[in-house]
Amino acid sequence: MRFGWCSSAALPLFRDGRAVGTLTLYAGTTNAFTEQAQELLSATARDVDHALKLFSMETLKDKALEDLKISFKRLHRSWLQTVEMTTAITETRDPYTAGHERRVAEIAVAIAIEMGFDTGILEGITVSGYLHDLGKIGVPVEILAKLGKLSAPEFDLVRVHSEMGYKILKEVDFPWPVAEVAYQHHERLDGSGYPRGLKGDEILPEARIIAVADVVEAMASHRPYRAALGIDKALAEIERGRGTTYDPRVADTCLALFREKGFRIPD
Repeated sequence: MRFGWCSSAALPLFRDGRAVGTLTLYAGTTNAFTEQAQELLSATARDVDHALKLFSMETLKDKALEDLKISFKRLHRSWLQTVEMTTAITETRDPYTAGHERRVAEIAVAIAIEMGFDTGILEGITVSGYLHDLGKIGVPVEILAKLGKLSAPEFDLVRVHSEMGYKILKEVDFPWPVAEVAYQHHERLDGSGYPRGLKGDEILPEARIIAVADVVEAMASHRPYRAALGIDKALAEIERGRGTTYDPRVADTCLALFREKGFRIPD
C-alpha cells in the first residue's frame, strides 16, 4: 500500500519445467485482477516465456554461427598454408624456378580480375596456380636442374608432369577443377599442346588463363638452360599466339594489363 498499490498478480515464467522468474503486475484498486484478467495475464506470461525462449535460441544460434565462421576461417587459412607448403616442397626439388608457381598464380589472378571473374573462381585460380606444376615432383632432379637444352627423351619426361599432377590432385576434393587445370595448362587452343591435344572449348577457362600466365612468367624469368628473355619477349609471344595457341580474350587482357596498366611480375 506504501506505493498506492491495492492489488497485485504474480505469474511464474518457466524454462524447461523450471521457474526462472515471475511476471508481476500491480493495480491501484482492490480486486483489479478478475478471472478474465488473470486468463489474459496467463496468456501474456506464456507469450513472454515463448519470446524469451526464442531470444535464447537466437542468441545461441548467433554464437554458434559466429563460432562456425571463426572455425571456417581457421580451416581455410590452414588449408591455404597446406597448399603453400606443398608448393614449397616442389620448389626444393627445382630451386632454379623457385617462386614460379606463386608468380604464375598472381599473374593469373590479375588477369582473371580484369576479366571479371568472381571471388570464388579467383580463389580456385590461385590454388591452381600454386599447384599447376605439382607433377614435377615425379621428374628427376637432374633433368629439372640441367644446365643446357634437354634431349627429346628428357623433354618427354618433363611433359609427363601435367598428367602426374592430375593423378595426384584428382584425389583431393577441391571445390574447383584444380586437378584438371594442372592437366590442361600446357594445352593450346589450336590443339598443338600436350598431353591430350585438346582444342578450343575443350580447355577450361581457368586452364587458358594459367597457360598464358605460365608462358609469361617462364619466358620473363631465368631458367637453367637460358637467361631470362624479359617481359617484352614474353608479351610478344602471347601476341603472336593470340587466337591460335592462346585464348584471344585472355591474351588481350594480359597484354593490356602489362602494357597499359603497368602490371609487373611480383618478385
